[in-house]
Amino acid sequence: MANTTYDVVIVGAGIVGAACADEFARRGLRVAVVDRDVVGSGATAAGMGHIVVMDDSEAQFALTRYSQQLWQALRNELPAEVEYDQCGTIWVAADEEEMAEVRRKHDFYADRGVPTEILDAKRLKQSEPNLRDGLQGGLLVPEDAVLYPPCAARFLMQRAQQRGAELVLGASLSALGKGRVLLSDGLQLTAEIIVNAAGAWSAELTPGIDVKKRKGHLVITDRYPAFLRHQLVELGYLKSAHSVASDSVAFNVQPRRTGQILIGSSRQFGAEHKEVDQQMIVRMLQRAQEYMPALGQLSAIRIWTGFRAATPDKLPLIGPWPGDPSLFLATGHEGLGITTSLATARILVDQITGANPEIPIEPYLPSRASKEHAHA
Repeated sequence: MANTTYDVVIVGAGIVGAACADEFARRGLRVAVVDRDVVGSGATAAGMGHIVVMDDSEAQFALTRYSQQLWQALRNELPAEVEYDQCGTIWVAADEEEMAEVRRKHDFYADRGVPTEILDAKRLKQSEPNLRDGLQGGLLVPEDAVLYPPCAARFLMQRAQQRGAELVLGASLSALGKGRVLLSDGLQLTAEIIVNAAGAWSAELTPGIDVKKRKGHLVITDRYPAFLRHQLVELGYLKSAHSVASDSVAFNVQPRRTGQILIGSSRQFGAEHKEVDQQMIVRMLQRAQEYMPALGQLSAIRIWTGFRAATPDKLPLIGPWPGDPSLFLATGHEGLGITTSLATARILVDQITGANPEIPIEPYLPSRASKEHAHA
């Protein structure tokens, strides 16, 4: 590292940091990326890689849909190991109340140009024969996709490096902000712009950010080609994922290109340790088998955990951090970092370079959180 002065230093080489590096470099800025581990470790390595449109709020919809379209535009450039597969999502409705939610979602997406199809019980069973009998139906969102997150992050970072970005791995930080990043080995990187893209650890680097760790578990099976065709998520997932305080599990399964099946999902608060929690795994697998009983016959080959970076209003923090003109945030994506990485990078770099963002940026600005603190 002969050079220690850059236009931008990004802390965090997960998929959000990699996307930001690629976007800054694409626009001709001199970029360095610092991470204590390897590219795509952290939440990127632990995530499902679901490129999904969500509709909890208009702001969440805008960011997920914009980003999904950026992924679609990129798909032909993605190498095979990224395993991009537009398999679609089916939101599964267990009862009539959830079918009402299917119809609401269908109307919401239709109004905003997202194709969907309402499936009755028979069409659901035809689409996914391993689902149990007695489910009411579902909503197919055919443009949703899945990919393998660590390889996607590596692809973006390699592209950034081809555009001149420098990468510093295995580097612990002792301080960040005020135009500099100080590494514990004494090396100092200076830049007009510092981007904190450190995910669940971002609050440790920038005190005052309201980002909390939310632990999740995943299980992956051996190879069972054709067992599962779409990403399946229970509509009850919305009820459990909305819980801001209690631990929860939900049926959420994903087909992988390899024929393996990724089984989620769990959310835990205040769990700081990485160890697998057997009780959570049992609850999660029981929930999955309530929807797909035959999952019980498959063999799991690996179980792991990760930490999502959660904010109180379920929207990420993208933009300048009040109080330090050099510091920008790209964190707090919770379970949607893989989906929203490309849009996050675009709107962050738009703000910094003075370009016009494609979507309104106000809902994601970090200043909204500091205003809440002021009122609290």
